Amino acid sequence: MFQPLGFQPSSVNTSLGRMAYYTGSASPWQDNSEKSDRKTLLFLHGFGGGSSAYEWSKVYPAFAAEYRVIAPDLIGWGASDHPPRSYKIEDYLTTIQEFIQQTCTESVMVIASSLTAALIIRVAITHPDLFKSLILVSPSGLSDFGQDYSRSFFAQLASVPVLDRLLYSGGIATDAGIRSFLEQRQFAQSNRIDQEIVDAYLQSAQQPNAEYAALSFVRGDLSFDLSLYIPQLTTPTAIIWGQKSQFTGPEIGRRFAKINPQTMRFFQPLENVGLTPQLELPAVTIGLIRKFLILLNG
Repeated sequence: MFQPLGFQPSSVNTSLGRMAYYTGSASPWQDNSEKSDRKTLLFLHGFGGGSSAYEWSKVYPAFAAEYRVIAPDLIGWGASDHPPRSYKIEDYLTTIQEFIQQTCTESVMVIASSLTAALIIRVAITHPDLFKSLILVSPSGLSDFGQDYSRSFFAQLASVPVLDRLLYSGGIATDAGIRSFLEQRQFAQSNRIDQEIVDAYLQSAQQPNAEYAALSFVRGDLSFDLSLYIPQLTTPTAIIWGQKSQFTGPEIGRRFAKINPQTMRFFQPLENVGLTPQLELPAVTIGLIRKFLILLNG
C-alpha cells in the first residue's frame, strides 16, 4: 500500500482481525533526540470503493514533526484484514475502540471523515475518556434526520445477490470505475484527480474480499441517523464541510451544529470542494486542522 516518506506500517489485532496502520517512525520524523511525550493525532478514512488511509496521506505528514501521527486502514479496507462477512455498525464501533485502546495511552485528537466521522461520534459518546477533541470532515450517518439511505436506488441494486458482486467487480473495482466514482461523487473538480489517487483507491479495492465491506456500506447496512446521537456528545468538536459534497450537503452539517452548539463549536464550509477536501485541497485542509487544533485544545 502507498505510504508517505518517513512512515512505516504496523498493526494491532482486533476482535475482527489485524488492523494495519501507518505512523511516522522513520527519518526524517524520528531520531535519537526525539521526545516521547508528543500528543497523538489519529486520522481515520471514510468508506467507499477503495477507501484506505491513503485518503489522508497528503495531509498527515504535515503534522509528523510535532505530533505522533497514526493513520489506520479500517477492518475490511486497505491493508487490514478483510473477513468475509456482512459488516454491521457495531463491528466498526468495536474495532475502532479496540484500536485506540491498543495504540494510545492518553486521550487522543481525532481527524475523521464522512461515515467514519459519524461512527467516531458514537464511540466518543460511550467512551469519552478516549478523546480530547474531534475534527470531522462531512460527518454523516447517511440516514440523518429521518432519511432512509437503504431505500435509494443504488442501495437496492447492491442488495441483489450475484448482481452485487458483478456491480463491485465490474463497476467499482476497476480503473474506470474508481475514476468515475471520484469524479461524480467525491471531487468537485475532476482536474484535481491524478493517476496516483486512482491507483491507490484501485489497489485497495482489489484486495481479496474487499467487496464485503464495500457492499455492506453501499447497501446501507452501516447507515444510521446521526442527529439522534449528537445531543449526547461532550467532546469538543469542529466540522469541515465541502459545499459540493454529493452525498450530504452542508445544510445537514449546519443542522448538526445547531443541535449541540456547546460541543460542536466550529463549522467551516469550503466552497467548490466535494466530499474529501483532504485529497482535493490538502493544503487548505492542513491549515484548517492546525487552526482547529489550537482552538479546541488550547
